[in-house]
Amino acid sequence: MKHLIVSIVSILFIYGYVAGQELCVGNYWTEAQGKAHLDSVLSQVRTKAQWKARSKAIRRQVLTGTGLSDLQKKRSVPLLKTGKVHERDGYRVTNLAIECTPGSWITGNLYEPVGQAGPFAGILCPHGHWSDPSDYGRYRPDMQKRCAVLCRMGAVVFAYDMVGYGDNKQVPKHEDPLALQIQTRNSIRVVDYLVNRPDVDPKRIAMTGASGGGTQSFILTAIDDRIAVSVPCVQVSAHFFGGCVCESGMPIHKNGSFQTNNVEIAALAAPRPMLLISDGADWTKNTPVVEFPFIRMIYKLYGCESRVENAHFADEKHDYGFNKRQAAYRFLAKHLKLNADPMLTGEEWVKILTTDDLRMTD
Repeated sequence: MKHLIVSIVSILFIYGYVAGQELCVGNYWTEAQGKAHLDSVLSQVRTKAQWKARSKAIRRQVLTGTGLSDLQKKRSVPLLKTGKVHERDGYRVTNLAIECTPGSWITGNLYEPVGQAGPFAGILCPHGHWSDPSDYGRYRPDMQKRCAVLCRMGAVVFAYDMVGYGDNKQVPKHEDPLALQIQTRNSIRVVDYLVNRPDVDPKRIAMTGASGGGTQSFILTAIDDRIAVSVPCVQVSAHFFGGCVCESGMPIHKNGSFQTNNVEIAALAAPRPMLLISDGADWTKNTPVVEFPFIRMIYKLYGCESRVENAHFADEKHDYGFNKRQAAYRFLAKHLKLNADPMLTGEEWVKILTTDDLRMTD
C-alpha cells in the first residue's frame, strides 16, 4: 500500500497537480508575453547578487520538477559495455553503453582521438526528435560529421540516444511521463563517465545538441556545474517551452506564483561560455533581439558578456546544418582550447557509418 501511495503521488506531481505545480507546454506564451517576462525580470534583477538569488530559485525549481534533487549524492563510476570498434583516419568510433542505474543503460557511440596526446576535452552530443528510424539521432550523417570533426580537434565525444530512440528501448516509447528526468539523469552519468577517464580534462567538459538536444544541453548546464561550455542549437526561446514530454512534461517552469522560462534556465550557464545558435524559421527567430540581449545582460552582471555569443542564421531552418556546425566548432575551439585545423578542411573526409555499424547488438 505504501508503494502504491508513493506511485500515485509521483504521478500527480509529474502532471503538475501537487503544490501548485503547472506544466508549461509548447507555445505556452505568445512572443509578446515571452519578451514581457524577460523585461520584467530585468527590471527586478539589477545586480549579480539579485540574479544569484533568482538563479538559485530557478535551479531549485528545475531539480524539484525533474525529481533530481539528489544530484549531489555521491555516485560510482559507471559500468560499461562495448560493441563494435571502427577505426578511422585520426579517430576511432566505439559502440558503447554506459550504465545509468542498475539495469538501465545509455546507448551511444564514443569518438576518441587517435595519434594525439591528451588530456582531451570531453563533449556530450545529445540529439533531437526525428520521425524516420532509418535516419535519426546519432546515426545521421550530420551527427557523425559533428562528432568526428570535434574528435579530430582534440575531444573525446559521446553521441547518445534519447529515451525510446535507437538502442535505448528499455523505456518502450519516448513519450514516457518521466522522459525529462530519465534523459537528464542519463546525461549526468555521461559526465560522470567522461570526468573519470584518465585522458579527459574534467575542467573542459562541453555539451551541444540541436532542438530537443538543445533543451538537454541547456538544462544539464543549468544544474551541473561540470559543464564548462554550452552550445544549445535552435531551441532557446522566450515563448516556446518545448513541445515534447522530454522538454516540458515535468513541472520545471512554474510553481504557484513562481514562473520562469527556458531563457532564464539557459542563463544559469553564466559565467561559463555559451553560444546560442538560432535561425529565422522557428521559435528562435527573435534570438538576436529578445533572448540574446537578456542573457548577455546576465553575463554583464558577472563582467563577462564576451563569453556569451549568438550565431544567427536568418535564412536557415530548424537543424544543425553545416554553417551552424562551423559556428559551434569555432566557439568550442576557442573555449576548450581545441585545435581548429580540422574544421578548416571541411567535413568531406568523414566516412559515414551505417546504422547497423553504429548499433549496440547486445
